Amino acid sequence: PQFPGGNEAMIKFIAENLIYPKTAMDKGEQGRVILSFVIDKRGKVGDVKLIRSVSPELDAEAIRVIQAMPDWIPGKQKGKAVNVRYTIPILYQLPK
Repeated sequence: PQFPGGNEAMIKFIAENLIYPKTAMDKGEQGRVILSFVIDKRGKVGDVKLIRSVSPELDAEAIRVIQAMPDWIPGKQKGKAVNVRYTIPILYQLPK
């Protein structure tokens, strides 16, 4: 599967839509949330699963952004659209 516009467009989408929760900032929480999700035969994002947690606030925000993604170009196998599981890290880093 491919995000519309490619990998750079996906990184830009996440950067522009991810909001660092104020409560997490105040607590000094940072780290890498890892999510897994399925791009179905129609290119829809679904079945989002948390693989690695940082905190409930950061996890929920990362899941929200993934679920808000536009439809992808579905993956194909032997010319036929198929469901594909995709894993992505989302890094939260406090400014120094």
